[in-house]
Amino acid sequence: MPATSEIRPQSVSASPLTRRTILKAGATLLLSVLAPVRAMAAQILAVRVWPAEDYTRVTLENDAVLKATHFMVKDPERMVVEIEGLELNPTLKSLVAKIQSNDPYIKQVRVGQNRPNVVRLVFDLKEEVRPQVFTLAPAGNYKHRLIFDLYPVKEADPIAAMIEKGDWSNDGKTAKVDSSNASGGKAVPVETPATPLETPKPEADSKGQDKTQDKTQELPTKVADKRDHNGKLVRMLTVVLDPGHGGEDPGASGKNGSREKDIVLAIAKRLKTRIEEIPNMRVMLTRDGDYFVPLGTRVEKARKVQADLFVSIHADAFVQSSARGSSVFVLSEKGASSTAARWLADKENLADTIGGVNVRSHDRQLASVLIDLSTTAQINDSLKLGKSVLGEIGGINRLHKGSVEQAGFAVLKAPDIPSILIETAFISNPEEEAKLLDEGYQNQLAEAIVKGIRRYFAKNPPLAKSRLA
Repeated sequence: MPATSEIRPQSVSASPLTRRTILKAGATLLLSVLAPVRAMAAQILAVRVWPAEDYTRVTLENDAVLKATHFMVKDPERMVVEIEGLELNPTLKSLVAKIQSNDPYIKQVRVGQNRPNVVRLVFDLKEEVRPQVFTLAPAGNYKHRLIFDLYPVKEADPIAAMIEKGDWSNDGKTAKVDSSNASGGKAVPVETPATPLETPKPEADSKGQDKTQDKTQELPTKVADKRDHNGKLVRMLTVVLDPGHGGEDPGASGKNGSREKDIVLAIAKRLKTRIEEIPNMRVMLTRDGDYFVPLGTRVEKARKVQADLFVSIHADAFVQSSARGSSVFVLSEKGASSTAARWLADKENLADTIGGVNVRSHDRQLASVLIDLSTTAQINDSLKLGKSVLGEIGGINRLHKGSVEQAGFAVLKAPDIPSILIETAFISNPEEEAKLLDEGYQNQLAEAIVKGIRRYFAKNPPLAKSRLA
């Protein structure tokens, strides 16, 4: 039986030097156990700035949830932000250089380590702003985001802004732009007839008197209608074009690196130019640059200018690159017309999650926009518009499906405006991606959509009527 080894304390006394070494090592170990462990600071992964007339957004993307507080300072206007759990790094310092001189609201930004684990940002402002500061959970390709949205206190009148960006100052005249260069063609005045407002047919009362006599001036009219040379009120038609995605939300992407948000904005601008060549028609873009607009805000913008039509422009994508063709969609109250339509609507409705919406203000906004979901008449008119546009697009590109489809797209839910969503082509298909990037095809597409809109108005002339504002 093997002997059992036993560990006993050494009987040999240690030297004073050895005892001091052992005591020091023990104290160090005890301190390392009892001392609180300092949390690692969050890391800023990227900074982005999206200046626009609507608002300027500043995004700090990071690897953890950040806690931020902010306050405003007057004379001069400044916004001071303090972010806890953060150490200054080169990425965050690069925010200084990202502020452009033409930013409508931010003059410059200063960044510094205010105290350990706290970074301070000071935004020097060009005017008084109404800030929204909020965080976003990871979505799409993004990690955690801390968002600063700076809105002007004095919001611009959307109708005045629309008129300022168009040219309807010459009664009965419009500027025709060379279609070969939609972004910078030479404008040539062209004589065009004005379109008077439709008035009700004379109706006689029991005494044979004309009941509609002198009633023309009492008709409710659209905002900013105008008068022709003879003093007759001219019915201006307003079309709202909605380039999908933008800013934080790039939309779908092609194999060659193209982004949906860029392509659809280019198409929308070409389309705007062509519509404004038509007498007595005007256009508003829900966005005219690379910035994000929430889905509910797009609808609200259209209603504020009392739009006659709402056209949302997108470039489709699918997991299989062989998918191809153009499509037109309208709203559905009873479910999607196909599984593919429902899948696409679900995907497009995620724009707010990826683009980034302040949920607290968004809920109130949706409640005010979607005040009436009894949209049977709107859907019927939308189907007519969609059919007209789809027929014209079919002349220049293969159709993904030969009929207008329906699904629950959030951006089509204005209860009083005929609304369609056009999927111009599949950006995920290399051949169609090349088409979408081609200026010639973009021009053809714009022409086709304009023809569809004109054909719709020819069969469904709008009356002079008041709308919900």
